[in-house]
Amino acid sequence: MKRSENQLRDELLLRQASLEDARRELEAGELTPIQAATIEAREELALMRIHRELDDLASGSGAKRQGRQRRTSLLVVGLVCLLTVLVIVLWHSLSLRQAGSQDTGSITLSRSQEVTQYLTAAQQDIASANVSAALQAYEYVLQLAPTNVEALTETGWLDFSAGSSAVNPSLVSIGETDLTDAIRYGPKNAAARLYYAMAADSTPGNQKVAKAQFTVFLALHPSPAQLEVARKDLLALGLPTS
Repeated sequence: MKRSENQLRDELLLRQASLEDARRELEAGELTPIQAATIEAREELALMRIHRELDDLASGSGAKRQGRQRRTSLLVVGLVCLLTVLVIVLWHSLSLRQAGSQDTGSITLSRSQEVTQYLTAAQQDIASANVSAALQAYEYVLQLAPTNVEALTETGWLDFSAGSSAVNPSLVSIGETDLTDAIRYGPKNAAARLYYAMAADSTPGNQKVAKAQFTVFLALHPSPAQLEVARKDLLALGLPTS
């Protein structure tokens, strides 16, 4: 069901406020660079969708169509600039997964110990905004344990976000596959539900799917930090934020 212009403009204001909040919190040290970049990518994608929906409500004249094309082009350019470095890192990590690698851990460690070691390293890398190292660690986890929910969720969301902003369908598809697998292997994992829902909400025509996934997410008693990440999407979909 199509939303009214007022509904779209209300969401537009929410998304713009979210962007401003993320930038302010990054400057204040309340968000890491990767957390801020993730929020910005999500909101920019949502803004692109809203602008397209608003244009669809307007006249279909040639001038309007040209304006829509120019606006979409500017948004795409902005998103590409925002995540250029991230896209490069993702393609590097993707090549590692496709090519496969030789044994990367100590032979004295069990597979489960290696997985734990790499997950811990990835979390530390994210905390210090070392995205490249974190992604490599998650890729190693997936080589050792292809069904690991945390690694599938993290790489899936980053692949989807970067692929969407760079208009790269292959990378988007890889991200969607990882997020779907994360839900399949971890149906009660709040983080997997969160990022799957955010990806759905940023994809035109998938708001019903997003709302259903956010409903499950809320039922899983997410952490305050996860609720904060989801807050704007929850408000836009008319769902509780606590």
